[in-house]
Amino acid sequence: MGSFIGHVIPGTLFLVVGLWHMWCAVVRFVWSPESFRVRVWHPVPGFEGKLKYLELYVITIGGTLDLCIEFLIATHLKIVVDGTLNPAHMNNFEHSGMLLMFLIFGVVALLSEKTRWVPLPEGGLCLVVSAAFAAEYLLFEFHSTNHKGLEGYYHFILVVLIGLCIASSIAGAIMPTSFPVDLCCGISVALQGLWFCQTAATLYGPMMPDGCLLKGDNIVCRSTLHEARAELLANFQLFAHVLCVLAAVASAYICMDRRRFKFRFDSSSQILDAQK
Repeated sequence: MGSFIGHVIPGTLFLVVGLWHMWCAVVRFVWSPESFRVRVWHPVPGFEGKLKYLELYVITIGGTLDLCIEFLIATHLKIVVDGTLNPAHMNNFEHSGMLLMFLIFGVVALLSEKTRWVPLPEGGLCLVVSAAFAAEYLLFEFHSTNHKGLEGYYHFILVVLIGLCIASSIAGAIMPTSFPVDLCCGISVALQGLWFCQTAATLYGPMMPDGCLLKGDNIVCRSTLHEARAELLANFQLFAHVLCVLAAVASAYICMDRRRFKFRFDSSSQILDAQK
């Protein structure tokens, strides 16, 4: 069983990184479609030094903080009991392993960009982040808490979104000049973040469907009819998130396309004025 904060923290991190990835992919393609290349991470434009690598610092620091919460705080430092891992906190240990993979990705990407120790090409970084998503996929597919019922349905949708993250990351290594692949990666990461937050609000927050309730460590529905209605509601929530993300992508594309047109129009006008 999870918790509200345990879903909101990673969800917020995924959402922020996903939206940033989407925006940067749209901007780079609109302004220079001929030279477009897939990027696993995007530097902050106009900045040098540490701010340039802000996305990687968010991933690394955010992963570290969440790892400390799962591995140290949630377990109350009772990691080993009678010579073995504490069986009461296997859920936290599994989450820690997943978070460690994203922490490794952030460190490897920083070392690749800032040093000569790990000079990986962009395709190599795509495979590293796909490995992190694969670890996350395996965690939620074979979870020790054995999610069932409504909770299992929400986690099934999450697994599907994680699968999209894996596929788009690997596709980025195979098709390094594809704008749809890069955009799909940002969309899938943003949707994963939104679904983490939706799961927190529904299963552990104020949006619990009618006829279902949190009882102990399980979500219990009064009848199969109430459970089916709750699953249909989850489908509607997913559709709403997809619609919002696609609307955000379309708005960003239209905005940047207009700015590019205005910039080129102003540049042409200045050239004509100079020739006169």
